[in-house]
Amino acid sequence: MKKADELAIMCDAKTCVLVYEEGKAAPEVFPSHAEAMGILNQFESLPELVPCKEAMNQEIFIIKRIEKLRDQVDKTRRECQDSEIRYLLHKIMHGDPSVLVGLNIEQLTKVGYKVD
Repeated sequence: MKKADELAIMCDAKTCVLVYEEGKAAPEVFPSHAEAMGILNQFESLPELVPCKEAMNQEIFIIKRIEKLRDQVDKTRRECQDSEIRYLLHKIMHGDPSVLVGLNIEQLTKVGYKVD
């Protein structure tokens, strides 16, 4: 309730809070029952807004967030692979060709691309 009051003051906005507690018949209301009813009636009388381009529900938000995280994972994986190949090339250039012995064809191909 204190935060709602602070928000109202900081943003010059009308706020109300209804807290329904288990076992209580009536909710706790801020700022007062009459003021809260006025704010809620005013809110309900507002025309329905046309959905904006950026609006999304929680499911879409989570899906977009997962996509973003997957992209970050892919980027980090590519950076790690690139670092590993650079490390191998560094060892080879400093006279340790034995690092190539345990590599599979995919790893050798990546090393070849990095050399090119």
